[in-house]
Amino acid sequence: MVPVMDTTDLSGKTALVTGAGSGIGRETALLLGTRGADLVICDLDEAGLGETERRLVDLGRSVVARRVDVADREQMRAFADAVHERVPAVDLLVNNAGVGLAASFADTTLDDWDWIVGINLMGVVHGCHFFLPKMIDRGVGGHVVNVSSAAGFVAAEPLCAYATTKFAVFGLSEALQQELHRSRIGLTVICPGIINTPITRSSRGRGIFDRSDTRAELVESYERRNYTPERVARNILKAVQCDRVVGPVSPEAWGMWFLKRLSPSLVRWIGRTSTERQLRRFGG
Repeated sequence: MVPVMDTTDLSGKTALVTGAGSGIGRETALLLGTRGADLVICDLDEAGLGETERRLVDLGRSVVARRVDVADREQMRAFADAVHERVPAVDLLVNNAGVGLAASFADTTLDDWDWIVGINLMGVVHGCHFFLPKMIDRGVGGHVVNVSSAAGFVAAEPLCAYATTKFAVFGLSEALQQELHRSRIGLTVICPGIINTPITRSSRGRGIFDRSDTRAELVESYERRNYTPERVARNILKAVQCDRVVGPVSPEAWGMWFLKRLSPSLVRWIGRTSTERQLRRFGG
């Protein structure tokens, strides 16, 4: 049986969060720090990473912060070596780093595929590859959180490559959860819905989704919805506490999760009509 991690009191635990420079990653790291964990954090955004580090130090936490490209295996190997010089293993591994791409398959370049697969999928693979063995060898349990998306179980034409990577993270997580169960390590795949994070502004766009009016409307819709990263962080820790394997976050994510299981054809129809409405609106 997998020992349940008490996320209400993480004193003496070490948690690692990738993509901790902003958004869900930052808020998850801060909530972990508030609940007593020491943190290992990484991001490509040095300024954002530094701000997260400063706030964690203000909470009295021990912090290891490093600029790391999760898509680069050698950088991740060096990062893991540095971490394991300080602690035998992390207790909680949160593979959160990710990027967005709004584009149909026809508009997605091969360079786009390399970029998004490298970060969204291989970043999770690298995190598990370099940090899980020490967790397993230590033999006292632990927990892994892989951040997928509602787009990891409901695909849509404008998110073709993004959904591909998030479906892959979902599948990896389900398979890995079965394997880790024997080592008494829990695993949760988190599937956020429409969350107001900086990814809406930093995502790449192709075709009609590379236009300023399209992007502005997308950002505005997420801001109006205003489901915050702080709420996602709370839901992540709640899912870990419950040892939940799949954790949809936000009402629309839960709704689509159940609807996909009950009527996949209805979900496909909703996706097609929604995309066609967007194309008509923006002249695609």
